[in-house]
Amino acid sequence: MNKLKIILVTGATSGVGKCIVDILATQGHTIIATGRSLEALQSFTAPNIQTIQADLSTIEGIHELVKKMPPIDIAIFSAGVGTFAYATDLTDAEIEQMLHVNIQAPIILTKALSPQMIERKKGQFVFIGSQAGKVATPKASVYAATKHAIIGFTNALRMELAPFNIQVTTIHPGPIDTPFLDHADQTATYRDTMKNVLLTPEQVAEATVKTIGRNVREVNLPSYMAISSKLYAVAPSLVEKLGKRFFNKK
Repeated sequence: MNKLKIILVTGATSGVGKCIVDILATQGHTIIATGRSLEALQSFTAPNIQTIQADLSTIEGIHELVKKMPPIDIAIFSAGVGTFAYATDLTDAEIEQMLHVNIQAPIILTKALSPQMIERKKGQFVFIGSQAGKVATPKASVYAATKHAIIGFTNALRMELAPFNIQVTTIHPGPIDTPFLDHADQTATYRDTMKNVLLTPEQVAEATVKTIGRNVREVNLPSYMAISSKLYAVAPSLVEKLGKRFFNKK
């Protein structure tokens, strides 16, 4: 990066989003940090962090956020929700929340923010996706569907915005040890099952920040996940058989 940027970070109140804000703030960038928790937002005290309370689960909340924001250089979409349960056991409200926050919000925000970048012929969108969007597992069907949708969206968006010198980057982490797991897994067994492969939010945040200002298509975390997802694409039955103990979480 040659100069300091104005950067939007959604989902800034915990986990990966909060770590991203902390790193960027120490680098001197101006951060627009958004989240639902006013108390968590008030914990940001650095003068270069502007906070905006926003509920991205509704279209109205998304548009209210856009109205309050200054022009930005980069948008990092870190907000995400999930509920780990069989598709037949999910409530309509749980399904709706995942669809709205994980898909609807970043797409509508991209639509609202891209014209200013197109006019300036520069900018970047960074999406925090998931390996779940590449390799789906039981009890993550709807969550995986939302992340798979982001892959499809960003792949097309990247081509649409390339003529305007706007980068589109997608970060695909494996499971992360954040409060997200406490909400997503009501059985409280997922963290223990996956403890040996859990990423820290700091690892994901650092990898995300490194892509800023660079033309990076995607980042897979850990790096070997890129191999497993490619193998899954050509031999899904084999991967499902080998990963049975992870796929069949109780």
